[in-house]
Amino acid sequence: MARTKFGTFDELLAISEEAVRPVAQALRQTIYEVDPEACEVVRLGDRAATYGVGPRKMIDGYAYILPHKGWVNLGFYQGANLADPEGLVEGTGRKMRHVKVRSTDEANRPAVRALLKAALELRTRTTR
Repeated sequence: MARTKFGTFDELLAISEEAVRPVAQALRQTIYEVDPEACEVVRLGDRAATYGVGPRKMIDGYAYILPHKGWVNLGFYQGANLADPEGLVEGTGRKMRHVKVRSTDEANRPAVRALLKAALELRTRTTR
């Protein structure tokens, strides 16, 4: 069985499209503003960075950054349970959902911050 290749956020940016790198960086900054103690785990094999209350992806994680060619997904591991008054959240998974973020301005929207806060609160309640 193959082992997960862990890396740094800079390594994740290096394998991402140049056009979306600033968006990914802005999302990361927003996450750390909402949760200065977030545990960041970069899985290069997944081409994503997970943020959580601990290092375990599905148990501790509440959000992830996944760069694509023209946007960056800000994903939520328990996204199906988040209130989304602005209708930003997409996806059909049983639990996971995401927001497609295409600019640094979108990364800093109050609605994005609200989703991150709600995801953190939900994860904190379910892991402790």
